[in-house]
Amino acid sequence: MGWSLFRRSRIAPGLPVPGRCGPRRHALATERLLLFTPRTRLDVAAAIAASADAQAQGWLGTKADEVLPDPAVRRALLAWRPAGEDGRRIPRELAEPFTPGPDDPLLLVCVRRSDLGYAGALELQHLAGEMGGWLAPGCRGQGLGAELFRAGLELAHTHLGLATVRAGAETGNTASRRALARAGLIPDQGPRRHTLPDGRVVDAVWHRHDTATPAHCGDRQESPRRRPVTRSGSGSGHRTS
Repeated sequence: MGWSLFRRSRIAPGLPVPGRCGPRRHALATERLLLFTPRTRLDVAAAIAASADAQAQGWLGTKADEVLPDPAVRRALLAWRPAGEDGRRIPRELAEPFTPGPDDPLLLVCVRRSDLGYAGALELQHLAGEMGGWLAPGCRGQGLGAELFRAGLELAHTHLGLATVRAGAETGNTASRRALARAGLIPDQGPRRHTLPDGRVVDAVWHRHDTATPAHCGDRQESPRRRPVTRSGSGSGHRTS
């Protein structure tokens, strides 16, 4: 994934520029996706909406009170463009700035570079070195999962200085496992059973990716501290689809 693929003329003015990172904020690009730390509540809501359908939740198992249950609301959120880049005025409550917490997992919302439509999200547990991700319903089955996870490796290895990244997936989640393999992760040892946030226990497989040359971007405020692995990015016809 090279920055030469990024063309400012193809991205609306005001969107984050890959490579220009700030405190707890990152931006990077793949051939078809732009990923960045959410700037508004709309960005966060769209990321949640992208993973709230039944297919995605079959793998993710998010807690019930953290899922958007109304399909119409999910569709409406995903129809917006970040920060009103399509000219529509964003409702005040959704336009409010979003500031990530210092101990929160790193969340990057992703949009399609072709039309700036919300496409999904990437999540990195930077203290544990684990990543997961998901795609919106209309973005699945197009090979974007591999791009999403390659971006996750880029974020971990060259922005956060992590030498090793791990990801888990449910055994039956073939889309997620295929995307991880295409992104360059290899099979790894890990717990064979994994408990999802909603309490379901599933069979799990693990993957990892290593680099001998980890590096940091301009944001030095997120120096990773190695801790034992406690949870995975398991599951995703989304969380790794």
